[in-house]
Amino acid sequence: MGTFINIAQFIASLGLLILLHEFGHFITARMFKIRVDKFYLFFDFLFPLPGVLNFSLFKKKIGDTEYGIGWFPMGGYVQIAGMIDENLDTEQMKKPAEPWEFRAHPAWQRLIVMLGGIIVNVLLAFIIYAMILFTWGEKKIPMSSLKDGIECSDSLGMAVGFRTGDKIISVDGNPVKYLDDLRIEILLGQTVQIDRNGKKVELTLPKNFIDQIATSEKFGFGNPRTPPIFAEFVKGSINKDAGLKEFDRVVGINDTIPVKFHDELKQHLQSLAGNTITLNVERNATNISVPVKVSAEGKIEAAFAGRPDDLIKLGIISVETKTYGFFESFPAGVRKTGQELDKYVRQFKMIFTPSTGGYKHIGGFKSMSKMFGEEWIWEDFWNRTAFLSIVLAFMNLLPIPALDGGHVVFTLYEMITRRAPSVKVLTYAQYVGMAILLFLMLYANLNDFVHFFK
Repeated sequence: MGTFINIAQFIASLGLLILLHEFGHFITARMFKIRVDKFYLFFDFLFPLPGVLNFSLFKKKIGDTEYGIGWFPMGGYVQIAGMIDENLDTEQMKKPAEPWEFRAHPAWQRLIVMLGGIIVNVLLAFIIYAMILFTWGEKKIPMSSLKDGIECSDSLGMAVGFRTGDKIISVDGNPVKYLDDLRIEILLGQTVQIDRNGKKVELTLPKNFIDQIATSEKFGFGNPRTPPIFAEFVKGSINKDAGLKEFDRVVGINDTIPVKFHDELKQHLQSLAGNTITLNVERNATNISVPVKVSAEGKIEAAFAGRPDDLIKLGIISVETKTYGFFESFPAGVRKTGQELDKYVRQFKMIFTPSTGGYKHIGGFKSMSKMFGEEWIWEDFWNRTAFLSIVLAFMNLLPIPALDGGHVVFTLYEMITRRAPSVKVLTYAQYVGMAILLFLMLYANLNDFVHFFK
């Protein structure tokens, strides 16, 4: 069921964004009285081969426009009369331009039509973020509330130089104010400034750090250091019938070993592998003893409270909450959109800088779907949708032929030089652009396939 919900959220989000992106082109074209022949969600051909496997799952013609749903779930498109686009229909271009055609209109109008989808995506992200802030407010965990620093629980973090108990001061000299920003700042940073037992330490991150993290699929050095507070036993646990209850706090082992933090408990359990031990537990201000078995791997096969919501509830970390009135939410939504766009552009630069190795981990549809959880939480759904809208806007602005950005480049060239590119140039550019997009699509989804079987 969880997988179904995950996929359903991804399809709903992506479908909504594609429809609204294409609507941006459609409405601006109609605004200038340019005819739109087709408006499709998904492609009704084998992208990028417009003459192969042409059929629709649904189609209906209203006025001059055919509305439909294609069978190939790559994206969507609007076919604008008198324009070289995904369909590569050059026959009409051999005839004199009609007043309702794209090519018959001034360059500035064509530029607006080409930017229409991107503009809608940016506006959509801003509106969604504004409504999220208005409905749920803004919750952030200040780094200052991590009184005991972070927990470093993996070999990669240790190899770089992180240690359990470190308090992160800044990344690249810029203070990290909130835990919510810590991971992305470390991923994109070069140096990390740390307070370690009152002494300032600076770590230099390797250039291919993002590659190392993606390869290991772990980021075990950005979580708060917390006490061992029991949450639940894992399915099939050897201790499923033990007497531990939710929110029990482990304070010792065998009445002789004091335990203050979760990382300490894990270390002690490793040394007691294969034994039956007694956990000294604090429950409702009362101390009790609970016998448990330790597996040969040094585990009691239990989960401990580690989610921010649980830690906030228990008073282990604090949260700053800001509420917004209806009109206040709009400038806050603009600010949020700008912040998320800045983060994504920085990630994009990092991924496509060869020395970082980030390009090895470009993912396709499967990776994108991982953004959504296995439980439908509306706040999370809309946050992910707003972010994907920003991604869609940025990617479409790239100056690649076949993308909106490629069309924008040719239109700007015409506006500057007063000379329109020939139909032949536009057609070959479209072929090249579609080939690039096909390569990127295959590469990204092949990465998903390879990683799935690793």
